[in-house]
Amino acid sequence: MPVEIVTLPARSDNYAYLIHDPATGETAAVDAPEERPIVQALESRGWKLTRIWITHHHTDHTEAVDVLRGRYCAKVIGHKKDAARLPELDITVNDGDRIRLGEAEAVVLDVSGHTIGHIAFHFPEERVAFTADSLMALGCGRVFEGTHAMMWDSLRKFLVMDPETGIYSGHNYGQANGRFALSVEPDNSALRDRVARIEKADADGRLIVPATLAEELATNPFLRAGEESVKAALGLAGADDAGVFSELRRRKDEF
Repeated sequence: MPVEIVTLPARSDNYAYLIHDPATGETAAVDAPEERPIVQALESRGWKLTRIWITHHHTDHTEAVDVLRGRYCAKVIGHKKDAARLPELDITVNDGDRIRLGEAEAVVLDVSGHTIGHIAFHFPEERVAFTADSLMALGCGRVFEGTHAMMWDSLRKFLVMDPETGIYSGHNYGQANGRFALSVEPDNSALRDRVARIEKADADGRLIVPATLAEELATNPFLRAGEESVKAALGLAGADDAGVFSELRRRKDEF
């Protein structure tokens, strides 16, 4: 794998990420929720931050952008159509654009729903995706600005990825998401096992990311909206997948 990935817990439940290309020394931060853990990780490894890739405008993902930009002269990258709400951007991107970090190339995916202009970064060759508050461990982000249909269309972009893709999401909401998932599929043995692993990881102070897309497909109710067993559990046998997702999201909001 040509890049190294460091996962950094931040704030109360955020994850930030450093992606480092050893060949060129370039390092990107995916989101900047808090200065301290990012600076500590960089300095302990002797890395210099050269890029900051922003997924969306919420403060818990952008609060440290300006101070890190000033400290390292890093270039800030974000979605062109949300530039007015993001910290000042040096480089703007759109859905389908490709951006490089040294020898690695990421595809920018518009995954609007949680916010309008939310993006994810997918490295097809490395089989990793940084999904922030779109696809999350055992869940998906609350739909604040988009529609349920929009969010479902965004999640469908992950369904076509290699199942072994590692999913790096923006928060640790694993236990809460697990409780809801079990309310939908209490007899899903893979789900029960995963919830137990997440509880143990939290108790031990270990990370719950990345999970593989295959794990999400087997346990995440929002990606399983097309499964007949999930539709039946909701009393929606024969319903279209988008409608099932909408009902799942509505129930989670009220859970």
